[in-house]
Amino acid sequence: MQNLIISKPVKTLTGTVQLTGSKSECNRALIIEALSKGKVKVQNVSDAADTVTLSGVLESQKSKVKSQKLIFDNGNSNAQPETYNPQIVDIGPAGTAMRFLTAFLPLQDAEVILTGTKRMQQRPIGILVDAMRKLGARIDYEVNDGFPPIRIQGGFEQLTNRINIKGDISSQYITALLLIASSLPKGLTLDIEGDLTSRPYVEMTLAMLKQAGILHAWQGNSIHIANQPFAETILNVEPDWSAASYWYAIAALSDEAELFLPGLTSYSLQGDSVITEIMANFGITSQFKDGGVYLTKETKPLIRKIFDFKECPDLAQTVVVVCAALGHDATFTGLETLKIKETDRVLALQNELAKIGVKLTEKGQVYKLDCSGKHIPEKMTVHTYEDHRMAMAFAPLALIIPHVEIEEPMVVEKSYPAFWKDLEKAGFVVAGEIGSEG
Repeated sequence: MQNLIISKPVKTLTGTVQLTGSKSECNRALIIEALSKGKVKVQNVSDAADTVTLSGVLESQKSKVKSQKLIFDNGNSNAQPETYNPQIVDIGPAGTAMRFLTAFLPLQDAEVILTGTKRMQQRPIGILVDAMRKLGARIDYEVNDGFPPIRIQGGFEQLTNRINIKGDISSQYITALLLIASSLPKGLTLDIEGDLTSRPYVEMTLAMLKQAGILHAWQGNSIHIANQPFAETILNVEPDWSAASYWYAIAALSDEAELFLPGLTSYSLQGDSVITEIMANFGITSQFKDGGVYLTKETKPLIRKIFDFKECPDLAQTVVVVCAALGHDATFTGLETLKIKETDRVLALQNELAKIGVKLTEKGQVYKLDCSGKHIPEKMTVHTYEDHRMAMAFAPLALIIPHVEIEEPMVVEKSYPAFWKDLEKAGFVVAGEIGSEG
């Protein structure tokens, strides 16, 4: 698709934006639904590409198992299943699907090769594979040790019910294991080593499992889930707070803002709901009423200098760009996992912010913005690095830069397909063919 050029002639923000279901909640819910064998149903399924991909894989696995069972059940006790090559499951750029399926597929009957895009094949999976192997799963690397693609032979005898896993890596590894724990014959105890990164995501997983009847015990650094059945329930997916964060950024860069986001609550399971507290520093007030949240902006001096993203790394790009746009020399911590995301997000931020004269420097695990050389060009072209969050984090710059050109704009389909159309509804001018692909 051609690039999009974004502009916002009027620097005010008003109206209502209906956000898609949370990708984080929905991906967990879909795995729970699949493991429950029909007891759990999911409502308000996200239309994010990652979720659509995961849903399609889970449906195909269900069909695969059914077809094999039919072969066995034809009345011939000596019947054998059809011989077939391993099923190729290509999840594209869907990182969550890669992690969750690495834990889920070994519990199924089929033999599968799980792969993805070139970037996905550069993203490590070794820690999770090692954990699954210790449990008894049969997983082999097809090309490079520690990275996709991986060959999974479904069905295994559980060797242990206790494993260690580092807490300072992607929380999705931990979530993947917690999701399958109750389906393991011996249950599972996870001993988390060191500090736990993105703790709210682990808490979200456990809360959703509890809604589906799966109880846990979390004592110190150990989480225990016994083998137990799912309860019949409906998991209703809340709108996506990560998507909401871009509207908070837009409000922060507007002269005036009055915006309503339906469906969001103050008691969300999503860790990214902390954006309400972060953006309060930028004068954005969040008022929960009428079944959603109202955003308003008031003039407020910026005081906060340090932002810690250890528990909400997906908000980092959004907040860093807002600080840069406002010329706020802030300091950031908790960005360690950004380097193994869809792209090296730290490097991507450094490259793109340099286009407006802002430096993001790294010293150990501390990152600092230097806005002393900041300038506002007439036009800025943003390279998205195949990363949906780069596109959406930089789009709000159209409030201070007359023309912002976004390369590969349809990367937003990964989590928020309607983003560009929602911008148009909110008064942005979006030049280009929206939605000509996918």
